[in-house]
Amino acid sequence: MSQKANQLSRAVWVVSRFPSRWQPWLLSRLMGTIIPFAGTAKIRVTALQANECIVQVKNRKRVQNHIGSVHAAAMALIAESATGFMTALSVPDNRIIVLRSMELTYVKRATGDMTARAYFSPEQLTHIQETEKGDIEVPVTITDVNGDETVEARMVWAWTPKKKKS
Repeated sequence: MSQKANQLSRAVWVVSRFPSRWQPWLLSRLMGTIIPFAGTAKIRVTALQANECIVQVKNRKRVQNHIGSVHAAAMALIAESATGFMTALSVPDNRIIVLRSMELTYVKRATGDMTARAYFSPEQLTHIQETEKGDIEVPVTITDVNGDETVEARMVWAWTPKKKKS
């Protein structure tokens, strides 16, 4: 499937031209510049493509809760970041995306660093690219260092045409 490049996908393409060992750092810096809160939490973007985004946060003091594990808000941040970055990569430049809703259920105590993996099916990508205004539930899994899914998340992203500047 051919996808029209948007500003973000062109930036990600430039990053892909660098050696693979530099790409996560460059993607993380790029996303931290676009979304400053993601940079503040020092999330790490390890993969960003039209059909998949993987984001990680280390279990360090700045994102810990009172029991020493990654705070619930930081887990929500990586889920939002993974789904939002991937969605932003997929919409044309003449549209804007917003998070319509997020629902998280914490099912198990997390251990260590956390990873969020968002993904689109080919049908979902086509829907986003060809629908002028709409929304979509973006699948995301959140796992801890042991690979256990500790949070069940439901993220719905919406997009609409940008307002023309007068």
